[in-house]
Amino acid sequence: MVTPAAPEHRERWLALRAALWGDEAGDPADRPEDDGHFVALVDGRVVGFAEAAIRHDYVNGCDTSPVAFLEGLFVDPEYRNRGAARALVAAVADWGRAQGCSEFASDAEIDNVDSLAMHRALGFDETERVVYFRRDL
Repeated sequence: MVTPAAPEHRERWLALRAALWGDEAGDPADRPEDDGHFVALVDGRVVGFAEAAIRHDYVNGCDTSPVAFLEGLFVDPEYRNRGAARALVAAVADWGRAQGCSEFASDAEIDNVDSLAMHRALGFDETERVVYFRRDL
């Protein structure tokens, strides 16, 4: 079952965020209030989460604005391949449509083969690849 995240989900949600993003996980309370936050529950226990935003700036590979953007998705490894990620993405898609979006985007590190495969399995089409550069001034 997928539901909007609520205060009673906070502790486990924070743990899963840390599993995904490590020390950079931060606190979802620091995100804008109108972001979409969803959790997947099994027997009342949070086993996954999805966080999304409505982006009004240019989103690579998209033709419209605003765009629903999947900022993060994580399912406890013990509960993977049971439909939780698919249900979370469906909840975000429904939320994005309700926000007036006609496109749903995401990204993944180019070498994260598991994430790339998951995106494809969940109906996302790869639109482009980008390499970022920097130099000291």
